[in-house]
Amino acid sequence: MPPALTVLTRNPDFRRLFLAELVMFGGDWFALIPLMTLLQELTGSGLPSALALVADTAVNALMLPFAGVVADRVNRRAILIAANLAAIGAISLLFLVRTPDVAWLGPVAIGLAATAKAFYTPAAGAALPNLVSREDLGTANALAGSAWGTMLVVGASAGGVVSARVGPYTCFLITVVSLAVAAVLVWRVRRPMQQPREAGAEPPRPWHALREAVRYIVHRPQVASLVTVKSAVGIGNGVLGAFPLLATTVFGVGSMGLGALFAARGLGALLGPLMLRRALSRRRWLLPGLAISMAAYGLAYVGVAVAPWFWLAFVLVALAHFGGGGNWAMSNYALQLVVPDALRGRVMAADMTLATLAISVSVLVAGLFVDSVSPRVVVAACGAATLLYAVVWRVMTRRLSPVPVEGDLVPGAAG
Repeated sequence: MPPALTVLTRNPDFRRLFLAELVMFGGDWFALIPLMTLLQELTGSGLPSALALVADTAVNALMLPFAGVVADRVNRRAILIAANLAAIGAISLLFLVRTPDVAWLGPVAIGLAATAKAFYTPAAGAALPNLVSREDLGTANALAGSAWGTMLVVGASAGGVVSARVGPYTCFLITVVSLAVAAVLVWRVRRPMQQPREAGAEPPRPWHALREAVRYIVHRPQVASLVTVKSAVGIGNGVLGAFPLLATTVFGVGSMGLGALFAARGLGALLGPLMLRRALSRRRWLLPGLAISMAAYGLAYVGVAVAPWFWLAFVLVALAHFGGGGNWAMSNYALQLVVPDALRGRVMAADMTLATLAISVSVLVAGLFVDSVSPRVVVAACGAATLLYAVVWRVMTRRLSPVPVEGDLVPGAAG
């Protein structure tokens, strides 16, 4: 695969989309981390922070199936710009969260922003293969996967520091500006983000379009295996609901420590896709590699649960999301290669729906227990659940033939 820098320099429209995602993801985490600390300070409970995380994922999961249909029917560039503008309005509501009586507005605002993000994610993922050549797709996908981790490192760590120094409302303002910059970057993309549809062909009705995507997945075991991969990490994401108490009561490191834990999560998610790129070009490595990445995530969080020192927990969180980030990038890349453009938005939306539903349920359950059970117990349970999922998934997929990857496909074979 070509070096990452070369892919960015010779694909200007992909570079603009990549930079837009960097800015958007950075602003997203720059608001969420300070909000979690603010809600805990206003209410004295870890539950509102967990509800903000649930709103971020649950609303996303509910909207994604319809967002996938829209991504296959509407101009994807217009979708991305509209989603950024809608998110600006949602984040602006956070300026009103100033007393315990209106703390509920925090999760509501995050839920509205998640609605916008739900339309952004499948449109961006489906557009990516149309912005780069086939030989650049693997590296471009690794870069796109690393964008979330890169800006989680920057957004979470900087958000924790800025919030501690000047307060959360400055962070919310920076997020609004970041989203506006992201909208401008996407507006400058000139290459079409989807292939031309057949002349005179009527787009399917929404429910028919959803059923078509479900049938496509169900009748292709390899695709079905790929859209169930991210759920393993999703099940383990209940640890996020325990992060605020883990930082404040277990390790005593406060809001800056909370930002550091999320930054460790982002660091792993950044390095995982980039360092595991080689597995993307080896078809026999892909399915076993996905199982190993899931298991690594679970084992690392079991380690976090018993870690006696904060620095060790930081390292283990980074290792967990090294596996999780690689898992995400490998499954996305394979789906982009094997799913035709006309179905890609819906299939990737289904993939994200399963993952975000798993995250939502896991974070909600963790949030219900986090005030009455030790955060270490919550983290251990989430890690063990992911490890068990990895074992079951690998047993069920071990007889599947290797998923075609770059170099295995001929033009048109992806459909």
